[in-house]
Amino acid sequence: MLYSVRGKLIHTTASSAVVECGGVGFNCQTTLNTLKSIRIGSEVTLYTYLNVREDAMELFGFASKTELDTFKTLISVSGVGPKAGLSVLSELSPEQVAMAIATDDIKTITRAQGIGKKIAQRIVLELKDKLAKAAAGDSPSAAVQGAASVAGGNVPKAIEALGVLGYTPSEVAPVLAAMDGSLPVEQLIAGTLKQMGRQ
Repeated sequence: MLYSVRGKLIHTTASSAVVECGGVGFNCQTTLNTLKSIRIGSEVTLYTYLNVREDAMELFGFASKTELDTFKTLISVSGVGPKAGLSVLSELSPEQVAMAIATDDIKTITRAQGIGKKIAQRIVLELKDKLAKAAAGDSPSAAVQGAASVAGGNVPKAIEALGVLGYTPSEVAPVLAAMDGSLPVEQLIAGTLKQMGRQ
């Protein structure tokens, strides 16, 4: 319903940002990472997600589309609500979340406040399963496999991690093929997202 809000940042708390648009202040619950990237008094754009419950409507806002997409991916896991999604993304960047899921790194996910081992395991298990199904539906073509092998290094890992964020191998392989495959996986992910205009 609401794609984004753009306006002057007039107030923040430890977990929210109020953006004034046309005289109306929108209170967006958000992550520490988004709060660190915006300043009171400046013009900001937050990409939003409206959560409608029986007893309340909550608006969530994020500084990047990638952070919003990762939030939506996290809350698609059974037992992971918006509060848990914000907690994970306050501790980890979207790239770190993708890497943790792609490498079964449960310990990294449990660094987030209120996220125990069971929830972290569920996040990894369900999202890896989703990734496997998506990969089966978009099996890499010879061109994609060629691009990955030419770039080599960490490119296959980056393709897998970007799959967690909802990108198919055929979307990201051409971008990654033009990059230095020896770069750290997180840099490859960040570079790809930037090229695709998601940062």
